[in-house]
Amino acid sequence: MDFSVKPPGGSPSPSSSTSSSTPHRFKSATTPTATAAAVSGISSTADRDPMHSWWESVSKQRSRILSLSSLLSGDSHFEDGDVTPISSLADSDRPALSLLSSRAAYSLISNSLCNPASGSGSDPLCQWLYETYLSSDPPLRLVVLSFLPLLVGMYLSRIHSSDSSSLPSLSGFEAVLLAIYAAEVKARAGKPILVHIPDLSQPSLYHTPRNGFDKSRDSNPTASVGVLSPQLEPQIAVKSTKRASIVGVGLQCYFKEISQMPAWSKLEFCKFAAGWAGQDCDCKEKIDGDEDKVLALTNGFGDSSSFNGSSGRSLEIEEDFDRLAIRDNGEQLSSNGGLVGGVRIPLPWELFQPTLRILGHCLLSPLNTEDVKDAASNAVRSLYARASHDLNPQAILATRSLVNLDSSARTSAKTVAAETVNGSSNVNTPSKAKKPEILLASK
Repeated sequence: MDFSVKPPGGSPSPSSSTSSSTPHRFKSATTPTATAAAVSGISSTADRDPMHSWWESVSKQRSRILSLSSLLSGDSHFEDGDVTPISSLADSDRPALSLLSSRAAYSLISNSLCNPASGSGSDPLCQWLYETYLSSDPPLRLVVLSFLPLLVGMYLSRIHSSDSSSLPSLSGFEAVLLAIYAAEVKARAGKPILVHIPDLSQPSLYHTPRNGFDKSRDSNPTASVGVLSPQLEPQIAVKSTKRASIVGVGLQCYFKEISQMPAWSKLEFCKFAAGWAGQDCDCKEKIDGDEDKVLALTNGFGDSSSFNGSSGRSLEIEEDFDRLAIRDNGEQLSSNGGLVGGVRIPLPWELFQPTLRILGHCLLSPLNTEDVKDAASNAVRSLYARASHDLNPQAILATRSLVNLDSSARTSAKTVAAETVNGSSNVNTPSKAKKPEILLASK
């Protein structure tokens, strides 16, 4: 299985996972029949039939799930006493969403991705993720994106590990990342992502500028427009100079669909994000000297001083990763020897920004579970400590803002909970009868 193609000269070139100059190309997902139909201009009425489109999507999803089941045939039965095979998910009315919401299936696939031999150009699971994302079916793409935190975490941790020189090729991981990147390049059509920054010097429906209207700034409409993500350039290989931007674009795609991601996927990302900070420091627990508000409340995180996030797991998710061994240097190993704990990595802004956006959702979204919020809080404080040690003003401002928002949200939640308890305890307490109100009305 090969994720790279021969250069124009015709001679094959090996792929490199660190600073590869060998181009990765994507296999065409267009079938010969579809190509012939497009060339001849044949248009079928079935293509415009919603029922036909729905059935075609379901058939495609079932085909991909059955293909996945055959890849994992040796481990085709779920763990924890569940003997339901993955292939049974194909019988659902919405096969891809059933796979997306199956925690047992996620655990099974995660174990394969954590294998030391995973990520190579011959890895069949990477090939499945690659081809599934190229299918352009939205539910199937959601399935691939749900594994992106684990894939990115494994990829970056291996690239920046101390023994990275002895690691096998990671061209399989890189091919999946390039597939997501190429799809985003096509979707943006060469345009950057802009954000309109509120300008208080300009009037709005809600306020009038205190110092009057600034006509000079009104003549420059781009003054209040910021670039959230610059224009993307097509990439055919994951070079060391472009690695952060390619991975960052993948995380932006994950963030766009984060509301549909399962909780275990978000927890996986928070664990790796805490590990990427890579410093064991007490300063994350002594922000403004408020140690009691940090993560003494994190029941599932064990020792809160484990800065690399290797113990930062909720009890529910730990059931799927209960066969873990800890290296002396804090890195985390699965039972098959695969590195699943994060290690300290460089964090340029192209990677730091989407990381904080994802953590912000995990931290503040009211629909997230407390496990996700606690994991995100631990990761944000770890990154704040990293930014403080690196003296990075932009990162300090962003992470400290999330820390403050987290503290405010937790304080408000405690206040509401206390008021609820007090209110329920005073339900049976007799109170004085109120005097009837007298309403005066003019004749």
